[in-house]
Amino acid sequence: MHDSNSDERVTTTSIATADPIWARNQRRSAYFKRVIDLTVACALLAFALPLMMIVAFAIKYDSPGPVFYRQERVGLGGRRFALLKFRSMRQDAEADGRPVWAAIADARITRVGRLIRCTRIDELPQLLNVLYGDMSMVGPRPERLYFVDQLNKVIPSYNRRHTALPGITGWAQINYPYGASLEDARQKHRYDLEYIEHHSVFLDVKILVSTVGVVFGQKGAR
Repeated sequence: MHDSNSDERVTTTSIATADPIWARNQRRSAYFKRVIDLTVACALLAFALPLMMIVAFAIKYDSPGPVFYRQERVGLGGRRFALLKFRSMRQDAEADGRPVWAAIADARITRVGRLIRCTRIDELPQLLNVLYGDMSMVGPRPERLYFVDQLNKVIPSYNRRHTALPGITGWAQINYPYGASLEDARQKHRYDLEYIEHHSVFLDVKILVSTVGVVFGQKGAR
């Protein structure tokens, strides 16, 4: 079976071998990105810890089920990892086992869930994913394997988004509203590729600052 990611690895290795300056710049960029990730994640965790404790209590009081929701996502190089979120839906939201995109006024969302989703508070546990190294603060949003398999068939080069560490926020998230359709996925993929092509520490900082406006503006949440 042909592995599209292998082409990317071969290409990257070839470039690094032929251009040591390019390879050194890539390592330096990755180092600074990791420093920013750890600094921002630790600062946000320390600041948000009291809020997270309140949210955990509210979720437990509002509906039966666990406080946290672990969901398998596809990350860097196609590796799977457990993404963490505060649970915002009923425990039986996908009782039939088939993944479904969230919809407007989704009946599966709990009362507390609706509040934490529109304020993006449900994403705060992913700061732990950043500390573990599964995610970055900025990068393409990691998708579920079911949707990756479906989108891979209809969107050219969809696997290219897996050449970057997935992020809590990203270029697509600040430029395009929440999407729950194939066309939305196509548009977001374009932004993800732009980010991968033009990534820099400055762009990461710009996205982080812009994300604050998106959160307080409650844009695109469902």
